[in-house]
Parts: sequence; C-alpha cells; structure tokens
Amino acid sequence: MHMTSKLAKLGLFDAMVPRYTSYPTAPQFKSDIGGGQMENWIRAIPQGSQISLYLHIPFCRRLCWFCACRTQGTQTLSPVQGYLDTLIQEVEMLGQLLPSGVTLSRMHWGGGTPTLLSPDMIANLAGAVSDVAPLAPNAEFSVEVDPNEIDSARVQALAKAGMNRASIGVQDFDPEVQTTIGRIQGFEITRDAAEMLRAAGITSLNADILYGLPHQDETKIAASVQKLLTLNPDRVALYGYAHVPWMARRQSMIPSDALPAPERRLNLFETAARLFDWDGYTQIGIDHFAAPHDSLAIAARAGCLRRNFQGYTDDPADVLIGLGASAISRFPQGYTQNASATSDYAKAVQSGRFAAARGHAFAGEDLLRARIIEALMCDFDVRFDDIAQRFPDHVRRLAELLQSAADQFGEMVQLTETGLRIRPEGRPLTRIIARFFDAYDMSGAGHASAI
Repeated sequence: MHMTSKLAKLGLFDAMVPRYTSYPTAPQFKSDIGGGQMENWIRAIPQGSQISLYLHIPFCRRLCWFCACRTQGTQTLSPVQGYLDTLIQEVEMLGQLLPSGVTLSRMHWGGGTPTLLSPDMIANLAGAVSDVAPLAPNAEFSVEVDPNEIDSARVQALAKAGMNRASIGVQDFDPEVQTTIGRIQGFEITRDAAEMLRAAGITSLNADILYGLPHQDETKIAASVQKLLTLNPDRVALYGYAHVPWMARRQSMIPSDALPAPERRLNLFETAARLFDWDGYTQIGIDHFAAPHDSLAIAARAGCLRRNFQGYTDDPADVLIGLGASAISRFPQGYTQNASATSDYAKAVQSGRFAAARGHAFAGEDLLRARIIEALMCDFDVRFDDIAQRFPDHVRRLAELLQSAADQFGEMVQLTETGLRIRPEGRPLTRIIARFFDAYDMSGAGHASAI
C-alpha cells in the first residue's frame, strides 16, 4: 500500500487534533481554578528558582485575516498605554508574592504585536519586570517582531532592555497569498528588519512561516523558503495554517475553496522541509528547524528538548508564568489562564486580584500522560527508563499504554524493550499518536487539522 494511503487510513487527512503545547489542552481548563489558586502556586515556588515569564500584548495596528490569536486593532497608543499600566500592575503583584532570589531563565513578549510599543513603553515594561525578577545569566529574552511595525528606536530600546532573540513573522512572501490572508509584507521590508536587528546586536533570529495557506502551491512555498533562507535565520517554525473561522471570525474573509486539500498540505510541508534540510537545518520535533549552532538543535541532540505554549524550547524552568489577557501559566501543580477579554482582565487586576479565570490542577494520570505526549512531540520516542524514573508507580500502566499504541498504529511505530518509537515514515502522524494517549474528551473542542 502506498505510504499516503497508509497515512490516510490512520486519519492523517481528516483528523482534528491538538497541537499539544500543553496536557491537558486548554479546552479542558475549568473555571474552578482561579486567581486564589494561582497565588498559592506562586508562593510555592522555591527561593532562588529560575522561572520563565510570558507577557501578552494583544494589540495590532492591523488585524491579519489568517490569525486566530486574541487581539484587537488600534490606530493609536492610547488603549495600549492603559493596558500597559494594568500589565505593569500585574507584574508588581507578582513581585509581592514571588519568593526571594527568583530570576528569569526565559522571557518572551508575544501578542498581538509587542513592537507596537513605543521606546518609552518598552523601557517601562522591561524595567518593571527587572525590579521583580531580573534576567538570569545566559537568560533568553525574545520578542515577536512585525517587520511592518518596527524601527531603529524600538529596536534599540528592546536591545537595551536585554532582548537577545527576535522572532519575525513571515507567513509567505507570495503577493497573491499575502493579499488573500490580509498580510502585506514584502521581502525587502522583512530583510531590512532582520538586518536592523542584527546590527543592534540581536544574536539570534527566529522566523515563522506557514504552509496550507490559500493559493499556496509547491512552487510558491519553495520560493518563499528560499527567500527566507537568504536571511540566515537561526531557527524557523514551519506551522500549518489552522483554518478555524468558527473560533476566529476574521478568517471568514479567507475563501475556503482556495485552501489546499489535506494531501496537498502534506506536500507543501515536505517541500519546505526538504529545502531546510538541504540548507543544513536540523528538524526539531514536528514543525521546527534549527541551525546546528542554535540552542534548540543543541537541546535536541542532548535529549532535553521541551514543549510549552511558545512551541519547542530548551528552557529548563519548571514554572512558566503568563501575564496579560488570556495568558497561560504552568506550575508543577497545574495550569491557570487569565481572563481572555481585556476588560475582564483589567477589572480583576485593577481591583488587586490576579486575573486567572480558569485552569486545571493535575490529578490521576495527568503527569504520566503529559510526559509521554511531550516525549513523542519532542523526540518521537518514549523511553521506559525515563518514565520509570519519573513515575516508578506507573511502570505497569506505561507498558499497557505503549502496547495499546503499538497495536493501534502498527508499522508506523516500533515497540522494543527500551520503549516506543515513531518510525520516520510515521512522523506525520505524531499528533494523532499523541492524541491516543490523551484521556480527555475532545468532542466539544475545535482543534486544527492533523497535517
């Protein structure tokens, strides 16, 4: 049987599955976890720990039609300043609870468009964070950069604040594709932004590119990848476009009949992946590529790759605290998520309360299954010794789960004495295989295509 037919039989081209940046996934979060629980979990952080911090800036000068993030458009900085004041208040509230000696191993500003902030706003926000938890030695401070919304003054402000990694959104360079997704961004302006960042001393450059966009074909995505490679990014995320207009109404502007069929999406991914491979990049997990010197590639070789809400990471911290509207935090005890609406978020913080409105406390087999899924997503390999060391009381249960997966996926996986490995030809099924270990009901969750 042809490999495409085998993948189809196992559901690759019609399944809707999570991206597994967490387990359980966010649709499983409940409102019985709130700000009080978040406070307790913050207080439980050991003194002198290194933690990660995510700051969400949910504003854009323009709203791209393809984007499913919770953002709002603005033509002035007035609403941004009001939100920033609240965010800084939330940072200060965090500082009142954090144990002494806590530093940041990673900090990421996402959105939205963080580079919408003025230089003074950047300095004020970075200063507020530094007063609460300074960057640790060798910390990574990354910011999502819109090439259409950046200039020398803002780059210099970010560099002065300690940013050492920038993430540039590319999506696709083809004019027809850009027009259809509402994201006009020429190669030249992207190149100029990359050069500006490197000139300011930003040593690491990420880029995001999408496959599965309307009117995209193998020729167009190959041309976009080849242009991107001339910028010498250190790391690239090759994400599949998730068309979920029932969740993101702006996506209804995109004609569904212009989207490539699932089988074509696989071809688009493989076309781009071959080009990254030919240029010397290492594939990281299911959708990232890194230059050999990049810390993500180093972590993958060392077997210490991890996965969180920003995707793949080499961050060793056990705690990730998300601040801002809709931001998600992960603690050893569970997850919390802030209120998604900026008005609800601001109301909570301005009244002196953390804005966590939902979440999940780990129970039962959550941590066991979470580790299995993370190992599959990062390494395509679940090792008995790793799981047995972490969960010595679940060895028999692990054996049962892995045997069941081997029975389900047959030749796409390999079960041995050392564990379960996804064979190279089965790697497109990774998210489907991960779902097999998910104990939660997904019938009401609107996830994205498996490919």
